[in-house]
Amino acid sequence: MTRTPEPETSPADRPETFTDLLGGRRGAVDATLPPVAFAVGWLLGGHSLWAGVGAAMVSGTALAGWRLRRGDRPRSVLIGLLAVCVAALVALRTGRAEDFFLVQLLSNAASALAWVVSIVVRWPLLGVVLGAVLGQRTRWRRDPALLRAYGRGSWVWAASYVVRVAVFLPLWFGGQVVALAVARVALSWPLVAAVLAVSWVVVRRSLPAGHPGVRHPVDPTRAPAEPQEN
Repeated sequence: MTRTPEPETSPADRPETFTDLLGGRRGAVDATLPPVAFAVGWLLGGHSLWAGVGAAMVSGTALAGWRLRRGDRPRSVLIGLLAVCVAALVALRTGRAEDFFLVQLLSNAASALAWVVSIVVRWPLLGVVLGAVLGQRTRWRRDPALLRAYGRGSWVWAASYVVRVAVFLPLWFGGQVVALAVARVALSWPLVAAVLAVSWVVVRRSLPAGHPGVRHPVDPTRAPAEPQEN
């Protein structure tokens, strides 16, 4: 008996998610490698700050070279490498290994504040980012339902940055270098994946029935086209 092959599902037929629209896995994973290399170098070097910084720089440089060979945008690659350099300089300047993670701590605090402010002023960053990704500019703001949905979804992102600060801050005060590296990994891609999934569900459930979705903002100021008479 010949089995009829099942039709393959094309990417266009699959339900779209924020992971598809925003990506995030590669950047989140890449961001964890230099901090882990720093902690490993620091440990193997007998708590030597220079050993940790050297390991982080080698890791960051190798990662940047690999990403450039893969065809990633030079600007994003250089920004990632610059972040490693700044973290290393801060740690060398203060002489404290835990300060390698200070830039990350401050950036998460600033991000939490930025997301909250964006919601309050009715420019939720989730809408700003997706509007740019989808080429909509600010058209999504003219859709009250989509504006409200993006606001609710943005609270999920704001909460994720608050969680990071709540975890990083006591570890930084306690000088827990290894624990900071572990937390950086745990709160990187796993948390990003959870936030992408939850915020997507929140946005979709916030849209009323019959709404065409995030790709098609509804402008209530536009009158529907009148049917043409035969």
